[in-house]
Amino acid sequence: MHQINLLLVAALFCVLPITKTHAQNNKTFTVVIDAGHGGKDPGNRGNGFYEKKIALSIALKTGALLKKQKGIKVVYTRSSDTFIPLSKRADIANKAKADLFVSIHCDAHTSNAFGAGTFVLGLHRNKDNFRISQKENSVIFLEDDYEQRYDGFDPNNPESVISLVLMQEDYLNQSIEAANFIQQSFVNNLKRKNRTVKQAGFLVLRNTYMPSVLVETGFLTNKREGSYLNSRKGQDEMSRAIAKAVLGYKSSLDGTLFTGEIREDEVVSTKPVESKPSTNAPIFKVQIAASTKKLATEAYNFKGLTPISSTKNGNIYRYYYGTFTSYKQARSAIAVAVQKGYKGAYVKAFVKDKEVSITREMKSN
Repeated sequence: MHQINLLLVAALFCVLPITKTHAQNNKTFTVVIDAGHGGKDPGNRGNGFYEKKIALSIALKTGALLKKQKGIKVVYTRSSDTFIPLSKRADIANKAKADLFVSIHCDAHTSNAFGAGTFVLGLHRNKDNFRISQKENSVIFLEDDYEQRYDGFDPNNPESVISLVLMQEDYLNQSIEAANFIQQSFVNNLKRKNRTVKQAGFLVLRNTYMPSVLVETGFLTNKREGSYLNSRKGQDEMSRAIAKAVLGYKSSLDGTLFTGEIREDEVVSTKPVESKPSTNAPIFKVQIAASTKKLATEAYNFKGLTPISSTKNGNIYRYYYGTFTSYKQARSAIAVAVQKGYKGAYVKAFVKDKEVSITREMKSN
């Protein structure tokens, strides 16, 4: 038999003591969301897309949805386009004393393969599983001291994986449960092709001391699926499916009721919801960038900030963060933009989509 049934694997470990999670003790359920790759590591570039950007957008959107739910705390391993070593990602999760670690990625293949899959740490059951983990683990070559940090681990040697498995053994059963919730959410909510829950040797999962799952949201090398994952619609749907799965998994642990629904009007945003302005009243936006290059107004192009809008004047595109009904709100939002790296951010005012000067009355109101 070439592949071991994961339900049987889970059963084999059910005799192990299960560590009580925060949820089971009626405490805050902490989820660490890991956007794969980042910075100098672009991930795969199937059809010209950037895995690191798509993974970050889905991660931020998933976290924004989960933050709106009672009893959930979200921690990101990265919230911008930065390079984070694999071992550091596990350190972040352990320091947060997380109840669940979810690492988000996009797959690639030489064929026209498609569909979403989820993985837990374990021995490779076939060459395809090894290929996927080999691809994700190869990022360590970008780290200066990888040989010392990972004790001579070689992503290209299947034998190196054996040492990884024991680290997550105590959490295997719960990891499989969490992975199954995510996989079934993709299939039931989005009708994605079911690539099932599998095991493979992912370094990013090795040193996490909690149930841990790696998600391959789809194949960027498949033109249709890559376009879907690169779109706002695709990222919204994937993030909602993951968020639903996390809430379902949490409910299975603490016995609370989860209907399986997340309100559709819950915007996936990294800022508070703002009221809509009246037609003639001024609105305020925070200008964060200007460029001759036209960019999609998506969070992954602007270090996770959302919503983003733009105007064009001649050959100059200007990009704005937020839509605020008062000057005071917009001024407060500058701090968020600066924290993301936009140190030159400032406020502009608009009436009926036309830029106007900011008056003293606008500031006082």
